[in-house]
Amino acid sequence: MTHDHHDLVLRPTPRQVEAALNPPARRPAATPQGSATRPASTGRIGGDLVVETLRGLGATTVFGLPGQHALGMFDALRRSSMTYVGLRVENNAAFAADAYGRVTGEAAPLLLSTGPGALMSLAALQEAAAASAPVLAIASQVPTAGLGGGRHGYLHELRDQQGSFRDVVKSVHTVRAQSQIPSAIAAAWESALTAPHGPVWVEIPQDVLLAEASLPVVTAVDATPHDLVPRPELTAVAADLLTNAARPVIIAGGGVVRSDASGKLRALAEKLDAPVVTTFGGKGAFPWEHPLSLQSWMEDRHTTDFLEDADVLLVVGSGLGELSSNYHTFRPRGRVIQIEADLGKLESNHPALGIHADARTALSALLETVGERTDPAAAESVRTVLAKVRERLAGQDLEAEQRILAQVRAALPADAPSFWDMTILAYWAWSAWPGALHSAQGAGGLGYAFPAAIGAAAADPTRPVLAVSGDGGAMYSIAELATAKQYGAPVTWLIVDDGGYGILREYMTDAFGEATATELARPDFVALAESFGVPAVRTSAESLQEDLGKALAAPGPSVVVLPAVLKMFAPTHL
Repeated sequence: MTHDHHDLVLRPTPRQVEAALNPPARRPAATPQGSATRPASTGRIGGDLVVETLRGLGATTVFGLPGQHALGMFDALRRSSMTYVGLRVENNAAFAADAYGRVTGEAAPLLLSTGPGALMSLAALQEAAAASAPVLAIASQVPTAGLGGGRHGYLHELRDQQGSFRDVVKSVHTVRAQSQIPSAIAAAWESALTAPHGPVWVEIPQDVLLAEASLPVVTAVDATPHDLVPRPELTAVAADLLTNAARPVIIAGGGVVRSDASGKLRALAEKLDAPVVTTFGGKGAFPWEHPLSLQSWMEDRHTTDFLEDADVLLVVGSGLGELSSNYHTFRPRGRVIQIEADLGKLESNHPALGIHADARTALSALLETVGERTDPAAAESVRTVLAKVRERLAGQDLEAEQRILAQVRAALPADAPSFWDMTILAYWAWSAWPGALHSAQGAGGLGYAFPAAIGAAAADPTRPVLAVSGDGGAMYSIAELATAKQYGAPVTWLIVDDGGYGILREYMTDAFGEATATELARPDFVALAESFGVPAVRTSAESLQEDLGKALAAPGPSVVVLPAVLKMFAPTHL
């Protein structure tokens, strides 16, 4: 969901002005052991400026993990009305912030400490970047005396901490004085929420965070994201091509979902009578059972052939990367129109009429200018493709996998979000899950599902959230069982236990005849969950729907373990 970001321009009331000029007193705080010395104060510190700025921008929830250099920010949280969700591993905290950003459409603040704490978040921030999730990471730095690349011997010191993040995040913002804090955070917030969304990085030295603040309380902060609108001469050409096409087809990517443009996509598809296929990142962008829906079978050659046969192909919010092009075997023969907010992805894989724009604004422009066309054969061609897909699967002895996925879908309430790790059942879900889901297929790292589900639960604790992992991926996130229990998060974690890295086992066996380094010793997941005080059950393929449904209906966190060795459908790109 997205919001009107213009409401972020806040005007101070007389009471706020009075509060800024006369900040409330607070009790003296003890100087953290090993930290820069500062005198006891009855006022505010640099950390308060961070928290006040976030509050002024509209943030209500922050994620993170404290560390010695970052304690000034966490001390300020104590005086704030914001909700803090603390995870046990920085990478998991960033995954939680990623999910919060995806489901709310708002920037998710992530507070981190210096050096090891910061670096632990890198893999999750790579996923946020690949999935265009708006994460606002704010990390501490060594004291300002230790900056500049020298080797001063400060704890957690890096020669160039921000350099480790420049290739991952969308933008980097550095602070060297307290007066820079509000502007730097506001600029980062604006960057994170300007299309394409993405993670951003802010870092502030420890002594700046701990020093007494003489600045007034931060109240009004202007950080309105820029609208990325298409050039009208380009949309005019695109509209003409689509109106006069004989076989137009639409590929809908994650940009449609992030810009909340599903309604406009449907209206355009119906106006053109154009079939629509959604990428794995774009699941939920188009109704699954719509007569024009080719669903999400991007890794099936029948879908690829159909897309190649289009005389005009409209690609919205996708870069047509590896997974969206059936591993780069897709070779379009017709004219391609690509709408993409990420300039670097525009025409990066196929020549096209490239339109640099947010999906929502571009689809709005096309809706106003395309002519209506009717194609009685469009829906029939969709049915033919889907029938061929089903026929191909039917010849591979995959009834068990399809039945398990159907049971999971039946157990999950219709409006409940789901988060999927890199595991065989998730690979099935990318193609076969009927509707929206969230996964780590952007960067492809393990450990995403459970901490991400905790982040989604923090955004809306009134509905259950499902996380799905394999046993290998689950081991990345076991510590967060304590987090889920501590906050009473309504997250049910389905762990499919096949004794190893199942998809890698399958890849290696197919490629080399046998697998190496894929078999894993693992704990009794039921007993382990119960040791955290989290209810758990071991289920079977026959009782999965019932057991999962009960777990999802119960308050608080729960774990359901399914011992099963699943198979993937045969690839068509080899």
